Amino acid sequence: MYAIVEIAGQQFKVEKDQNIFVHRLDGNEGDKVEFDKVLLVDEDGQVKVGTPVVEGTKVSGKILEHMKGDKVKVFKKKRRKGYQKLNGHRQLFTKVQIEGINQ
Repeated sequence: MYAIVEIAGQQFKVEKDQNIFVHRLDGNEGDKVEFDKVLLVDEDGQVKVGTPVVEGTKVSGKILEHMKGDKVKVFKKKRRKGYQKLNGHRQLFTKVQIEGINQ
């Protein structure tokens, strides 16, 4: 059984006991979270597609930790002008463990 759920503006295919990395969510480590924007549910070959969401279906999870992603370097340069600019960025993520898909 799997579901496609929208979390923080992105769509994820989730199953029970799966760990996913999503953009930083509000809440502390160990808190329970519920996602109610379930777009599709597949249960043993029977597919339910929402218009736009499947009514009465929720995905429950648990926040494991807040973390930062790998550093991304942004380098800008203009030829023959002596202009160089180096900038770095680390995206904030939340690791969520999916505990179940409730219908």
